[in-house]
Amino acid sequence: MLVLEKNSITEELEGLVKEHGCERSALMPILQAVQRKHRYISDFAQQEIARLLDIHPVEVFSVISFYSFLHSEPQGRNIVRLCRTIVCDLAGKEEIEKALMRELKINAGETTKDKKITLEHTNCLGMCDQGPAMMVNDKIFTKLTPEKAVEIIKTIK
Repeated sequence: MLVLEKNSITEELEGLVKEHGCERSALMPILQAVQRKHRYISDFAQQEIARLLDIHPVEVFSVISFYSFLHSEPQGRNIVRLCRTIVCDLAGKEEIEKALMRELKINAGETTKDKKITLEHTNCLGMCDQGPAMMVNDKIFTKLTPEKAVEIIKTIK
């Protein structure tokens, strides 16, 4: 079964290379496509991407580890990203973070046991004038209170 899974991933990656090209500049769109579909980029996928683009696997991993929206470990179905800028800190981010961790029963950087939600920090969401802010998947929520943040989480649980 593992061989079938690896063949399937290889075929998927070959299709992405046909779509985006085999130049180094295709790395980011390929990584984003894999992330979107699988919610992370496995070690095997990283090795195959490196092989198909004729680059070193360390280059692939360094891009994944640099960008906070790319992951080398499985993530929850929903990703909650809490802004950790100084502006959000001053606006009350710490209380929101505590409320989210209580509600989800996890710490930042962790995924719930049911694999539904991953809670993580992110750098600026570009909403400093409306902080504290968080992003759930691709939707941004602003002017949060602990209660509002928990209500948002309850809608995706």
